[in-house]
Amino acid sequence: MNPPRKGTPDFLFLFLTFVLVCFGLVMVFSSSSIITTMKFNDPWMYTKKQFLFAILGIVAMLICMNIPLDKLKKLVLPVFVLILGMLLVVPFIAKDVNGAKSWINIGGFNLQPTEFAKLGIILYLAMLISNKDEQFRTFKKGLMPALIVVAIVSALIMMQPDLGSCMILILCAGTVIFAGGAKMKHLFTVSSVLIVVALLAITSLMLKNDGAGSYRANRFLAFMNPEKYEADASYQITKSLYAFGHGGITGTGYGQGIQKLHYLPEAHNDFIFSTIGEEFGLIGSLLLIAVYLIFIWRGLILSVRCKDKFGMLAGIGIMGMIGFQTLINLGGVTSSIPLTGVTLPLISYGGSSLIVTLAGLGVVLGLSRAHNQIDT
Repeated sequence: MNPPRKGTPDFLFLFLTFVLVCFGLVMVFSSSSIITTMKFNDPWMYTKKQFLFAILGIVAMLICMNIPLDKLKKLVLPVFVLILGMLLVVPFIAKDVNGAKSWINIGGFNLQPTEFAKLGIILYLAMLISNKDEQFRTFKKGLMPALIVVAIVSALIMMQPDLGSCMILILCAGTVIFAGGAKMKHLFTVSSVLIVVALLAITSLMLKNDGAGSYRANRFLAFMNPEKYEADASYQITKSLYAFGHGGITGTGYGQGIQKLHYLPEAHNDFIFSTIGEEFGLIGSLLLIAVYLIFIWRGLILSVRCKDKFGMLAGIGIMGMIGFQTLINLGGVTSSIPLTGVTLPLISYGGSSLIVTLAGLGVVLGLSRAHNQIDT
C-alpha cells in the first residue's frame, strides 16, 4: 500500500488569505498613488513593488505548504542560525531611520530581519518543545532553555532598537510556550519578572537623550495627550484620528480620502488602516476586522487539530503572530495604545512583512493538507 497523499489546502483559509492580499494591493494604490505621482511621476510605484512582494510571498507560501513537517523541522535550526546572524549585523550596517537601524539593503530592496526573526522564533520554539515533550514542564531543562533563546533574540532586536517587533516576538514566544504545556506557576513567575524588566527597559530607553529615546518618548507623550502635542509629537496620530472622523459611518469612497495627501505620513504603511477608515468608514473598518477574526479563527482551528505537536505549536504561533500584530497596529493608529510602528499584516506596504507572513501561512496551509490527506 502506498503512503497517504496530501489532500487539498483548506479553501476558506486560502480564500481569505488572497482576499486580504488583494485588498492590500488595492489600498496601497489608493494611499500612495497621488504622492508617488508627484514625487516620482509614477502612480503605480509602490503598488508594483507590493505586487512583486506578493508574488515572492506566494511562492514562499507554496514552498512551505508542500514541505513535510519532518523535513521542515530539520530546516528550522540552520534557518534560525542564519536569522540570528542577520540580527547581529543589522545594527552595524543598517541605515538609521528615526533612531532605529532595522533595514538592510539587498539588491535595491530593504530587508527587515526582525520580521524573519518572528517566524524563526516560533518555529524554533515549536521544534524545541516538541523534542523535549514532557520534559518541557520542568523549569531547568524545559522552560529555561526556551527563555534564554527568547532573551537573546529580544536583546538583538532591542539593539536596533525595535520595540514594536520585540513586543510581538515576546507575545508570540509566550503563546507557543503556553500552548506547549509549560506550568502555570512557572509562567506566572516569569511574566512578573518580565513585566518589571520591560517597564525598566522602556523607561530607560525613553529617558535617553539620543534620537531613539527622544523619538519613543514623544510617541508616549502623543498617546497621553494627542491634542496638546498635535504640532509635533502627536502629528501622525492626530491626522490618523482626523481620517477616521472624516470617514464617518460610510466613508468618503475609494480614492477620495484627503489625509493621505501630504497630511498623514506612512499612509500606505503603518497607517493604511486610517486610510481604510476614511474611505470605507466605520462599516468598512468593522467588515475588515470581521474578516481578520474569521481568518485567525480558521487558522487556529487548522492548527489545533494537527496531530503533530511541532505542527500544532507552529500553527498556533503563526496565527498568534498575525493576531497580535493586527491588534497592535489597530490599537496604535486609533490611539487606543501607544504607537509602535507595526504594519497591518497582508495589507500594509512592506516586502519583509508580506513575504514572511505568507510563508508562515504556507505552514498552516500545509497542516490543513496533511489533515485532508488521501489514502492511496
